[in-house]
Amino acid sequence: MQFGINLPHVGRKAGADAITRAARQAEQLGYDNIWVNDHLAVPVDAPYPPSALFYEPVITLTWAAAATARIGLGTSVLVLPMRHPVHLAKELATLDLLSGGRLVVGAGVGWLAAEFASLGVPFDQRGARTDETIKMLRACWSEDPVTYRASVVASTMTEMRTLPQPGRMIPIWIGGKTEAALRRAVALGDGWHGVALAPDELAPVLAHLRAGRPEAAFTTSLRLTWDGLDDDSGELRRRLDAYAELGLDHMSFEPRQRRLEAWLDAVAALWDVLAAYR
Repeated sequence: MQFGINLPHVGRKAGADAITRAARQAEQLGYDNIWVNDHLAVPVDAPYPPSALFYEPVITLTWAAAATARIGLGTSVLVLPMRHPVHLAKELATLDLLSGGRLVVGAGVGWLAAEFASLGVPFDQRGARTDETIKMLRACWSEDPVTYRASVVASTMTEMRTLPQPGRMIPIWIGGKTEAALRRAVALGDGWHGVALAPDELAPVLAHLRAGRPEAAFTTSLRLTWDGLDDDSGELRRRLDAYAELGLDHMSFEPRQRRLEAWLDAVAALWDVLAAYR
């Protein structure tokens, strides 16, 4: 199994030094990849996310890539319908090229209606816009020139060039655990990236995904929160055993510590447990 860790790019601990230190620590410890979340605008009364201070994910990963040499980079998850696909295709291709092909795009439809309203994006079109964006990203990454007439996104491309191209098809892991998300993962994903499922909840999801996408190259991934040094490591090992028995390919962890030093300590302690499952 492979393991990833979120970067501290949210809340008061976030900043250039924090992201650099965390990215380098993760690479030195042996984590396979580092991850970022995504929100562009948050209502003042929103119960979640716990902080409205979000460093932008693509730029954050670019900064982290420049501070490291080998570790993979991922978004957990990038809300595709909030962004124009042509612009996003250029950003992601550039990041993948500059980092030496280290990017995985965890992609989702989003859930915060007020955030969509602030961007002028129809909330009820987010599923269709996500599907279309995935298709347009892949067209921009593989065709030269590109001709594409979108039906939902406001875009018509006729013999347009969108270089540079990443030189590979950047993997897209579809996030979410709803029926629609699982259908999208089977139909359009290179993998699936779920959140906060216990082993007994995960088992039927993996069975469904494997029935639709049995190929070994289709990656299954799960993100969990991590409270840190006070956690029962024995319980964590029992859950890791269960996830490994289910054949889960990848797990990422999101530490919840508010102070950077506590965050870094928690990441190191977590790796002491995870290393045995590599």
